[in-house]
Amino acid sequence: MSTNVTRDGTRPASIQGELLPKPKEPKTPSAALTLTAGLLGFALVCLDASIVNVALPAMGSSLGGGMSGLQWVVDAYTLAFAALMLSTGAFSDRAGATRAYALGAGVFTLASAACGLAPNLPALIGARVVQGVAAAVVLPASLALVRQAYADPARRARAVAVWAAGGSAAVALGPVVGGVLTTAWDWRGIFFVNLPVGALILALLVRAPRSQRRPAPLDLPGQVTAVVALTALTFAVIEGGTAGWAALAVAVVAAGAFLRIEARRPHPVVPLGLFRNRTVAVTVATGAAVSVAFYSMVFVFSLFFQQVQGRSALQAGLMFLPMTGLIAVTNVVAGKLAGRYGPRLPMAVGQGIAVAGLLVMLFVDTGTPPVVVALLLVPMALGCALTVPPLTAAMMDAVPAERAGLAAGVLNAARQMAGALGIAVFGALISDGFVAGMRLSLVVSAALLAVTGLLSFRLAGPSASAA
Repeated sequence: MSTNVTRDGTRPASIQGELLPKPKEPKTPSAALTLTAGLLGFALVCLDASIVNVALPAMGSSLGGGMSGLQWVVDAYTLAFAALMLSTGAFSDRAGATRAYALGAGVFTLASAACGLAPNLPALIGARVVQGVAAAVVLPASLALVRQAYADPARRARAVAVWAAGGSAAVALGPVVGGVLTTAWDWRGIFFVNLPVGALILALLVRAPRSQRRPAPLDLPGQVTAVVALTALTFAVIEGGTAGWAALAVAVVAAGAFLRIEARRPHPVVPLGLFRNRTVAVTVATGAAVSVAFYSMVFVFSLFFQQVQGRSALQAGLMFLPMTGLIAVTNVVAGKLAGRYGPRLPMAVGQGIAVAGLLVMLFVDTGTPPVVVALLLVPMALGCALTVPPLTAAMMDAVPAERAGLAAGVLNAARQMAGALGIAVFGALISDGFVAGMRLSLVVSAALLAVTGLLSFRLAGPSASAA
């Protein structure tokens, strides 16, 4: 019978391994926690792009200011978000995604507190600008974090889909959440609700892996001229008058300088040659038209329900529930259709549905029951939701893999800028007569989508990248 003991009185290593505890492997950061942190940040910055609309009348009553002031509450955030998104991807690479995300989330949280505590309209608009700057940092850094947390391509694709769905759901729920918070609490609540979410994001980032810093060129002259051109153009549309004409002149000069700089820089913030690809040009134009229709209609009808029909913020928010409740589901269906038939068909069909929905809404007037208006908003929203995933896929297919991040930045920046300018233009239209301005806004949106819908239909067959 063996005693399992060696001559020196020790047990064999195999027996020791059975009796002694194995050394613990070092813990690795949880990919799910990283995904949660990235999703929360993306959802938060998307939510703030739409949650404000329903609260605008309450802000006007509390802080004063006319239609132009309320437009700036929305556009100050959207403009900063859109314009700086052109460069913040490169900043995220230089600083490391984890550091950039922590910085963006921290500043966004502090700026949200400043918005909630704003004593007057200029202070609120200033804090919204800071929010927009931080949001521009959060978006690309959050996606970079999700990508680095999943090494397996299949798992990474599912994680990115979850991340994207979080942003879509936040945009869709923004008007409803804004109405609930404004009624149950105050308009300041739509900003204070960001504070615990921001704190949770920073807590989750403690467990996230530290990202490596990578050299990435920054085109500061191009970025500065882009910001000046877009801000001046928006100011010209919103303010009008002599100051508006002066701002328009500044916008033209800055835009010319931007194009000249981008044509000569070795690493431009927007490579102009990218637009020589027909698919890229069509998808960017389509994304811009969709944003004009969707974001501007949410803005216009948020004011219509409250200022024209006299509904509360909560009632106005609930009126958007039928259209927003179906957006996420439609996004998923659109992705499947694009995978099966290529992006051209769902893009063209989606824009056709949106155009029909916008034209039907021309029959809306002050006496139309709110429930009827809410149902009439559904086709427009569904058409836009059917269009966005295929156009994004077409954009990604049309560029080399190493330029995918840049292309995504250009597409999203164009969409946000178009939404900001749409709000500026349509806000000016409804200020001279609400119902007449609203109908003109519907016609303009329908015309833009009709043009881009025809362009989309003329893309190449099953795969638009063939163009």
